[in-house]
Amino acid sequence: MSVSERYQLIQDEIKQVCKRVKRNPDDIEIIAVTKYVSNETAQEAIDAGVQHLGENRLEGFMEKYESIGQAANFHFIGTLQSRKVKDLIDYVDSIHSLDRKSLAKEINKRASREVSCFVQVNTSDEESKHGIKPEEVVPFIESLANYPNVKVVGLMTMAPLTDDEQYIRQCFRKLREVSDEVQRHQFSYAPCDQLSMGMSNDYQIAIEEGATHIRIGSKLVGKEV
Repeated sequence: MSVSERYQLIQDEIKQVCKRVKRNPDDIEIIAVTKYVSNETAQEAIDAGVQHLGENRLEGFMEKYESIGQAANFHFIGTLQSRKVKDLIDYVDSIHSLDRKSLAKEINKRASREVSCFVQVNTSDEESKHGIKPEEVVPFIESLANYPNVKVVGLMTMAPLTDDEQYIRQCFRKLREVSDEVQRHQFSYAPCDQLSMGMSNDYQIAIEEGATHIRIGSKLVGKEV
């Protein structure tokens, strides 16, 4: 199956889920996670109509950007070391892994514009997962008031790798609840009305629970390496 055919299949599934839960499929952004595929395959995704690419390593990010450039919106979805911010800040559209004040400080320092950021939240309470605790989100966002180049557009989480759909759903629902709490504070620099959650194996559940950005790798672009 080609990337174009996979993309169409995913779009059809999104429409079905949205119809079931009375959401608008146009509100769902598909981020093609291209970390395991070639520049050519990433370009296939763009040619098929994908507008957003996601990378989790600086090297892969820059390689894809140099190949594709402004034909796509580029999202950094992996753990970001503060010292590497300067290398990608001029090229990234959204950072999905803001999880500490030192990183926010570096983004604010290096950016020449407002950068869209998702605060990464560990909703599964797994030690292996990055992200801050749900109860720490509001205080963390409050601490970012003096960083004008950091705009908290939303929250991000990763569900556990499990067949327990109820557990997965709980993790996504928790993120939505935290987002609602943040929005009640009406921070001018943190509208926090977007939710980055859901991957190839669980994005349908994520959409049911309010996802606005889903990160699809193998189901969309395959896995070459």
